[in-house]
Amino acid sequence: MLQTALKRVTASQSTVAIAAAIGTTALLTTLLHTRAGTGNEGATIEPLPVAITPYATSSNFEREVTFLGLVRASQRSDVGFEVSGMVAKITVREGQRFEADEELAQLSTAQIAAQRDAAAADKERVTAELELARLKEKRQKDLRATGAVSREAFDETRLQARALAAQLKSVDAQLARIQLDLDKTTLRAPYAGVVAQRRVNAGAVVSAGAPVLRIVAEGAREAHVGIAIEQAAKLNAGASYPLTLRGETVSATLRSLRPDVDPSTMTTTAVFDLPADVQGLDGEPVTLTLGETVTDTGGWLPMTALIEGERGLWTVMRLDETGDSPTAIREAVEVLHVHGDEAYVRGTLVDGQAIIATGIHRVTPGAPLVAVEY
Repeated sequence: MLQTALKRVTASQSTVAIAAAIGTTALLTTLLHTRAGTGNEGATIEPLPVAITPYATSSNFEREVTFLGLVRASQRSDVGFEVSGMVAKITVREGQRFEADEELAQLSTAQIAAQRDAAAADKERVTAELELARLKEKRQKDLRATGAVSREAFDETRLQARALAAQLKSVDAQLARIQLDLDKTTLRAPYAGVVAQRRVNAGAVVSAGAPVLRIVAEGAREAHVGIAIEQAAKLNAGASYPLTLRGETVSATLRSLRPDVDPSTMTTTAVFDLPADVQGLDGEPVTLTLGETVTDTGGWLPMTALIEGERGLWTVMRLDETGDSPTAIREAVEVLHVHGDEAYVRGTLVDGQAIIATGIHRVTPGAPLVAVEY
């Protein structure tokens, strides 16, 4: 019985201890919540200072449009022989300068020389036969007066002499043609210039007209620029326009506009005369920069005011001052043009609205803000 009584006393003491612990915990929790509530009531959120810029709408904007072109020599040709044959030698190298009428290449003349020798032999034969026929005609003419030669025999001799004279003219013409072909075995420069490319080497057999060398003329250069049709209509022949060559701007005079359109690019070609001191290489790229006015309602904003969105749209933060404290509201915009550190945009913005210019990554929509000058 004594042990049972001791157990009951121990159990009662444990129950009292647990109850006391629970009470203490509850009291501490209540005190903490009370203090926390008192602290929150006293705290205030400071407005975040943001730089703003006004959104000013415009009906259009100016932009620069760049067109690509190429520097061209005033003359460039793929030259070749007017007759076929084997190339005996090419007397110039790529990059070598030459003068007008200077020898550039030579064909083998063996075959044409043989034709010339054969024609010369024919000429000697016909000349001898003609001389004999004329002597015979003269004798028969003297004998014809005495009746020793019939009229028929005399006419035959006379006409034979005329036929031989015509044959001699034909041989002379053949010799002249052969000499012309012989002269054409030498390829001469049509103008002073530079060898751009050798197409064949010595020993190659070429047909008449096949290109052997590509040459370009020396002297002033010109620029051929493909320009959009609507822009070409604004250009004036004889006026000067800025071209960029090797990173430098040069003033070039518009000589002419071609009357056709390239179907692959839908552009027409403008031909500019480059200054004489501009030594551009044939085929070197050159650009033409023109200004144009684009009619589209929008406004300029700093690039720092934009946040990239989805599907080509961008977002800006507009300052909303309808509440007790200014806050930020997101607005979607479309970028139409970028120039330097500014963008011309359009969207849901209204003229005169204040836009957060910088630091938009720190701004949370709905948080209190204070505007400062941008």
